Amino acid sequence: MKWFGAAKTEPGWLAIALSEGELRFVHGNHAPAGKSAIARFGSARFDARAGAVEKLAKELQFDRYACATLLRAGEYQLLLVEAPTVPQAELKSAIRWRIKDLLDYHVDDATVDVLDIPPESGPAGRTHSMYAVAARNEVIKERVKTFESARIPLTAIDIPEIAQRNISALHETEGRGAALLYFNNEFGLLTITCRTELYLARRIEIGLEQILGAGLETRAELFGRVVLELQRSFDHFDRQYHYVPVAKVLLGPEPEDTGLLEHLKANLDLPVERVDLLERLSFNGQGDPDAATQWSLFHLIGASLRHESKAL
Repeated sequence: MKWFGAAKTEPGWLAIALSEGELRFVHGNHAPAGKSAIARFGSARFDARAGAVEKLAKELQFDRYACATLLRAGEYQLLLVEAPTVPQAELKSAIRWRIKDLLDYHVDDATVDVLDIPPESGPAGRTHSMYAVAARNEVIKERVKTFESARIPLTAIDIPEIAQRNISALHETEGRGAALLYFNNEFGLLTITCRTELYLARRIEIGLEQILGAGLETRAELFGRVVLELQRSFDHFDRQYHYVPVAKVLLGPEPEDTGLLEHLKANLDLPVERVDLLERLSFNGQGDPDAATQWSLFHLIGASLRHESKAL
C-alpha cells in the first residue's frame, strides 16, 4: 500500500469516501499537457445490511478502476521535519527516527511516508525540510479491511493536504506560489503550492458550520480571525521560503456564499479569487456540478487528480 503513488490499471483514478452509510466518488484524470478531466462523480446512500456496500460498488463497476481513498482528520499527523542527509534507500528509516518523539504512540506502530519540500537552489548547507505523514497501523489496516469487505480494489491512501495540492496546482502562476484556503464543516485548510509542490499546510480552527451559524457581528469577528491567521501564515512562509513568492489567494468552493471572499479581498494585500473548478476541469457525461457539489466533493476531486510524477 502506497500513500502517494501506485500503479494504475485504467486511465485516471477513482477517489472514494465511505462513511456513515454514504458513499461518495469521483473519477478523474490528471493531464499535464492538457485539461484535466472528471469523467464521473456522485454519491449514494446505503444501509447497514451485510453486502450492501459490495452490491453498490458492483453496480457502479468500481472493480474497473485503480481506487484511492482519503484519511480523515484525526487519523494521521502531518509533521514538518528537517530532511536527514542519508541515501534515498535509508530516508524513511531516518524519518521514523526523527518523528518518534513527536507521536503519542510507538513509532513501530506507525505507517510513515514522506513528502519532500524542494530547497532553495544555490549554496549547500541551507535548511531542507520535509513533511512526514504518520498514521497508526491499525487505522490503515481498518481502512483496507473496509474496502476489502466491499470488494473495492483499494490501490492508494491519500490525505486531504495532497488532494488540495492537486487542485491548487491547477491555479498556479508559473514560477509563483498559490495559497488555497478551503473550509469543511469543522475547520479550514490552508495550503501553499509552487510548481505543483506542497510547501505549507496548516489548519485554521474555524469551520464552515461555525461561520454559517453565526450572526453578522460574530461572523465578522470570525472573518477577522481568518485574516489574522492568514497574515501570520504568510509572514512565516516568507521567512522560511522567501524564494517562493505567493502570487494570489484562492478561496475554495462554498455551498452558499458566506461573504468571506469579499472580506478577504478587502483585507489582504494579495489578489484573492474564488476557485471555480469549471474553469480548470472538464466534467464529462453528467453535467457540471453546482457550488454545493464542488464543495462537498472538493478533496475527492483533488484525490482523483493524482499524478505519478509525485510518487515517492
